[in-house]
This record gives sequence, structure tokens and C-alpha cells, in this order.
Amino acid sequence: MNEQDVYDAIVTRRSTRNYKPTPVEPQKLARIIDAGRYAPSGGNSQTNRFFVVQKQEIIADLIKLVEEAFSKMDVYDGMYRSLRNSILRSKEGGYLFCYNAPVLVVVANKKDYGNNMADCAVAIENMMVEANALDLGSCWINQLRWLNEEPTLLEYMRKLGLPEDERVYGAAIFGYPATEDGKPNRVPLPRTGVDVVYL
Repeated sequence: MNEQDVYDAIVTRRSTRNYKPTPVEPQKLARIIDAGRYAPSGGNSQTNRFFVVQKQEIIADLIKLVEEAFSKMDVYDGMYRSLRNSILRSKEGGYLFCYNAPVLVVVANKKDYGNNMADCAVAIENMMVEANALDLGSCWINQLRWLNEEPTLLEYMRKLGLPEDERVYGAAIFGYPATEDGKPNRVPLPRTGVDVVYL
């Protein structure tokens, strides 16, 4: 294993918010999903469930349901900026929370499991780093987690196979960036936070 390649894939990973309609090749998608499946989990529980959505009609349904749910919500002072933006853009109409990416991976876990969010998070990070290594773009998607108790969306996820005792705790999108060379932006952003204390 080349340590520099692993480090570079981590440091140069950037969020992509504009995609070509080009499908992701099955072998690349399989590697991304396996990277998520091999993520650590609390007590090696391995209770994550991945919904790998490539059918554009399902993505379109989710886009519509997300916009409808957010458009009914109010914003308030101190609200997390991205959630606020999602609500305001939904009220305007035409809100595409998954940026036209050809693949949406929704990650769920047990509702009453204390490590559900952490297990989903490390799986998504693994997948995004692997996507970067494969010259694919990715972006973390919070909207389905924010709405994971919204009745209409929950019912729709049940139809897709989400068990009664599970909820969505994260998602990510993958695809070829709509850049001139079709590759992601890999210029690392400077670190302006994330303080480190060595003891």
C-alpha cells in the first residue's frame, strides 16, 4: 500500500456540487460501497444499511419529498446555516439537494443504537475518500438525516426497504464532476480551525 496515495486521497478530497449525467461504472461503484462496508463500527456491530440509488425516478421522488417537507418549515435565529439554506431554497422552489449526481447513497442504522450516527459517518467518509482516489466527485448530504422522522419521507423510505427500527443518519452523492477534465477539484482548502493540542 502506498501511504502517500492514501494521504493524498484524504487531503485532496473536496465536495463536488455539480455533476455530469455520466453513470458511475459498476466496478468503481462497487469499490466505493465496499470502502463504506469496511468502515469501523461500534463493537464491530456492522449494522449500517446502504441504499445505493441510481434510478433517477427514485432520486426525483426524494427531491420532491425533501422540497415539500422543507418548504413547510420555519427558520429561526441561530439555525445551522445549511439547514436554513435548505428551507429557504425549498420555499423558492426547484431545490435539488443532490446536485444532479447520478448516484445517491443513503446510509441508515438502528434507531436505538447509541453509535448509529458515528457508524454512518465513518462509512460515508470512507466512501468519499475512495471516490476521490477513483477520480470521482462526492459530497456529504444531510437533508435526509434532518428529515429522518418526517412522516411522508419515512413512509417512502419504508417502501424502499427501510425497516421499522431504522432511520437515515447520513447520505452522500457520487459521480463525475461537471469540470472540463471531468475530475474533482483537488486543491486542498487551508485549515482555519480544527485546533490540535499535543500532550
